[in-house]
Amino acid sequence: MDVQRVSKQVVDSTGTLTILHEISFQLQARESVAIVGASGSGKSTLLAILAGLDVPSSGTVLVAGQDLFQLDEDARAGLRAQQMGFVFQSFQLLGNLTALENVMLPLELMGRQDARATATAMLQRVGLGERLGHYPKVLSGGEQQRVALARAFVVRPAVLLADEPTGSLDFATGATVMALMFELNREAGTTLVLVTHDRAIATRCDRQLVIEAGRLLAPA
Repeated sequence: MDVQRVSKQVVDSTGTLTILHEISFQLQARESVAIVGASGSGKSTLLAILAGLDVPSSGTVLVAGQDLFQLDEDARAGLRAQQMGFVFQSFQLLGNLTALENVMLPLELMGRQDARATATAMLQRVGLGERLGHYPKVLSGGEQQRVALARAFVVRPAVLLADEPTGSLDFATGATVMALMFELNREAGTTLVLVTHDRAIATRCDRQLVIEAGRLLAPA
């Protein structure tokens, strides 16, 4: 992934607000990178642009050699499905689907005939082999985030984008989830981009990118 001079401005009643100012960096295959900074510094906006879920005011992001913002929304969605996995603070599981069905869903959208067996194996890998038929509402927060990890990694994405993945978990549960995330990342050979305010988590990554008031500072 190659991020080139990405800026983001929004206009409101007070004028133009710059959220990101000419952010540039490259991500290497299998690298783990933490994006850190204070609340409101632009971390989550940057992550949304990396995913093609938000559009920059200027600049671009190259994924697998393709310019995300030269693609239409459908093509960007297709590229995300093929290349990216996502883990969010709020889990983003579908409440009307079981744990197994949530993990099967991205495989089914890809037309995989082995979706059930592959999803079952991944849930067993994250320690939820006995919870396949459970709905999110009866799972603990830590269990829901493990389902989300399984869903993200089951397609073996080239890039995993994680936004404060332990933000809604207690310390012990969060530590367990992060250990599992790093294990899965190593096993899958995925490039990990992790937004976090937790410096202890950030230091486990290969590199840190510090965002301050929308600007990229020297690595911490």
